[in-house]
Amino acid sequence: MDNMKNVWQFFHNLDESVYAADVETHELVYLNRKALDTLGLKSLDEVKGKKCYEVLQGLTAPCGICNNDSLSVGQFKSWRYYNSVIDKYFILKDTLLEDPETKRKYRLEITVDITEERVQDELIQTYRDMEALANEGLRKAIAVESPDESINIILEHLGAALSAERTYIFEENENGGDDNTYEWCAPGIHPEKDNLQNLPPEVCANWYSIFEEGHNIIIPDLEETKETDPLQYENLKRQGIHSIVIVPLYDKGKVIGFCGADNPPPTFLEYTHDMLQIAATFLISCIRRRKLLNKLLELSYKDALTKLGNRFALTEYVQQMDRTQSVAVVYCDVTGLKHVNDTQGHEAGDKLILDACECLKQVFDDSCLFRIGGDELLAVCQNITQADADALAAQLREVTRKHSVNLAIGSARLETMGNDLFHAVMEAEKLMYADKSEYYRTSGIERRRR
Repeated sequence: MDNMKNVWQFFHNLDESVYAADVETHELVYLNRKALDTLGLKSLDEVKGKKCYEVLQGLTAPCGICNNDSLSVGQFKSWRYYNSVIDKYFILKDTLLEDPETKRKYRLEITVDITEERVQDELIQTYRDMEALANEGLRKAIAVESPDESINIILEHLGAALSAERTYIFEENENGGDDNTYEWCAPGIHPEKDNLQNLPPEVCANWYSIFEEGHNIIIPDLEETKETDPLQYENLKRQGIHSIVIVPLYDKGKVIGFCGADNPPPTFLEYTHDMLQIAATFLISCIRRRKLLNKLLELSYKDALTKLGNRFALTEYVQQMDRTQSVAVVYCDVTGLKHVNDTQGHEAGDKLILDACECLKQVFDDSCLFRIGGDELLAVCQNITQADADALAAQLREVTRKHSVNLAIGSARLETMGNDLFHAVMEAEKLMYADKSEYYRTSGIERRRR
């Protein structure tokens, strides 16, 4: 800690306010002379043990503007912010410091007061109104349960506050491209989301290089990028974009996408950048929550081995079906699974199940396939004729024969589903068992083996 005292001493008589807080606990550990004067304090002892957000923002929990996740040692991030606690507008410069002995990390912030020099009263009021609208969006976003809904609310209020034409989020996909996953459009502005799926990696490659260097993107005039970034220029020009502000989204220190605003007024460009930076922390929190919910949903409704729907998924699927239409059920059993498990091990048995699933996927759409038991697979097909049902069953037998997979198959069809699907499943299961018995009879394989 003695090493850090020397660091704090360096900033003590600086004309700009400086504070430092523990990254993990948010505890305020340092205020220089200017910061103490600005806050009306005589010494740090008056706020000893308090959190930075308590003293600086008047909050009881970490604030949404915290950018600790995007800071790194040796690099400064600059942004602007109006602090309502002391009614001043600042340029802020943030970085990380690390105690070489304890490895404890501190957020260091230098604040430059530009209230008198840069901001007129009318502009301050405009920013206050904008922040009030954005804060209202944040309040509404926190109140809803769905992370998707939270994100859409934030984008809407941000777009309106910044007078932008579009606000949006792009996320890197598993192919390395970028997907426009969320979008808000001002009245009269044509949506672009559907046209901006799986953008080739090279389109945004220059932006990601800038993000990796710790910088954001403010383009006041798109024409300036025509020669330096031609692929992105063509992409943006097609959308009618002439100015743009882009801020990266960080998850665990890695850039996973970006949020942006199209065509904000020229006088709002810098402020748009600052507001997007503040919003990015909340947006990435929503994205994390969405991913967690999706993972939990997958665990609840997907079979762990085959990734087909399980019994819960089957129940939900059936509840959403049109009960006035015809329905066919194809009930399958992976014959010989116990023999493979006993003689070759469960890993070989799992492969046999997966091979059987691949056969089913060649005939049926994934969405209507379910694993309802260890060796039992089910296909539920709606709005289908008897001839089509028979053809699908025959096709499945041919596919399994080519892939050396033995499936006992039984199918049943109802002219209208009504409330009798259970009876169709029972009938298909009965026919499947008959097919299974015939297989064991003709193959000479014993049905039960120790």
